[in-house]
Amino acid sequence: MKPEAHRAWRHRLLAILLGAGLCAPGLAAPPKAPDYLFDDAHFHLTNYVQKGTDIHRYLEIMGDKVGRSTLFGIPLQQTWAYGNSGDFAPTYYLQSDAPLYYYSFTDAYIAKVYQALPKAQQARLDPMITGFNPADMYGVDHIRRVLELFPGVFSGIGEFTIHKEFVSSKVAGETASLTNPALDRILDFAGEVGLVAIIHCDIDMPFAKAGTEPVYLKQMRDLLRRHPQTTIIWAHLGLGRIVRPVQGQATTEGAERSGAYQEIVAGMLEDPTLSHVDFDISWDEVAKYAVASPESIQRVVKIFNAHPDRFLFGTDNVAPAEQATQLRIYEMWNPVWAQLTPDASRKIRLGNYERLFDAARMKVRAWEKANVKPL
Repeated sequence: MKPEAHRAWRHRLLAILLGAGLCAPGLAAPPKAPDYLFDDAHFHLTNYVQKGTDIHRYLEIMGDKVGRSTLFGIPLQQTWAYGNSGDFAPTYYLQSDAPLYYYSFTDAYIAKVYQALPKAQQARLDPMITGFNPADMYGVDHIRRVLELFPGVFSGIGEFTIHKEFVSSKVAGETASLTNPALDRILDFAGEVGLVAIIHCDIDMPFAKAGTEPVYLKQMRDLLRRHPQTTIIWAHLGLGRIVRPVQGQATTEGAERSGAYQEIVAGMLEDPTLSHVDFDISWDEVAKYAVASPESIQRVVKIFNAHPDRFLFGTDNVAPAEQATQLRIYEMWNPVWAQLTPDASRKIRLGNYERLFDAARMKVRAWEKANVKPL
């Protein structure tokens, strides 16, 4: 064989080996996958008037920084009531006194934009069903119907809301409740199918008095214990803008409430009846609480290092326009990331997401194969 032909043969062989993910001794290693910063366990593609980031643009925003991401809309639509805001078109629930209502079409929209992507990009996303009313006994039928119409798409349900400051009182119709059997039906079905359930429920009412047990804590614990076969993620650690771990900064009352909150979370993490429950640390408000002081940072680091398998990072961003918006939330946690063990850091940023959602994909696809008939 002539030298030129031999070199060409080697180049073709190298291309074949690299394309197959193989490499012979002495040849260059195949390119590595990007070293992602995090997976996003809590992300809204659209806002409260069902507008948002183009799905292709979102993949660009993820880039080589965000490995995988949940993908959900917002199940509630803000009414534009002319008598309330006139020509001003509200796009957020705090911009109007007009009610919110459930917007079920959000699930079809999420499914269609996901299906428009090539398989390699779909693999980075985990769409979630959100357009159901958790106070409606028929809510579970909506979830089943979505799975039947869009098999191969969804990995979970949520984020959906039970008690949320400023929101719950605006929702038209019956107020959602942790004791409503409609919610039990939904979580039972999620467990049967293998769907991850992301639930937003404030742990307490706004402006609660220090030294008292959070109002919704017992009901939430009872709900979680009724559904041991369902993978449940409690969004934002049960916190909100006003519902916070510290009431009264730098005061004895604030320190007592922060310590009590830490004990509540630690107690849930150590409770074997709640081993199916994880916590997402999404939202910039949660990050603010975590890094508010050296003491708060140390409390968070201690509990994360002790229970690294039970927390997932997320942004809770809504329809971002650029990558900097995604990274800003991640960077707020830098004082905590810097003090975690390498194992805890990777699990919270990446590993726990992959473990939970890989399992969900497998279970949901198996359920669909057994239960969904071709149209």
